[in-house]
Amino acid sequence: MKMSFLGVLVAAALMVAPALAAEKVTPQSEVSKTLTQMEAVSINTASAEQLTQLKGVGESKAQAIIEYRKAHGGFKNLDELTQVKGIGPKLLEQNRASLKL
Repeated sequence: MKMSFLGVLVAAALMVAPALAAEKVTPQSEVSKTLTQMEAVSINTASAEQLTQLKGVGESKAQAIIEYRKAHGGFKNLDELTQVKGIGPKLLEQNRASLKL
């Protein structure tokens, strides 16, 4: 008996489907939360290179963050980041989930 290409694909899909259905699926919100926690950048210890991984932060803003924390003894909360020249509320909100102290 000859099987068509389509028949082979259907047979393969039927064999794989039960295994995929049994696999635990992690909700997207949990995946996002885990990634955010793993990738969070500490504004009190991050290098300029790490800070440039943030949205809208280039070398000059990264250096400004480092200079601010040297001059003020580190950040006490994330909102204080807006005191750095070039960092406004919008930029802070775009990065808030990726930041930690």
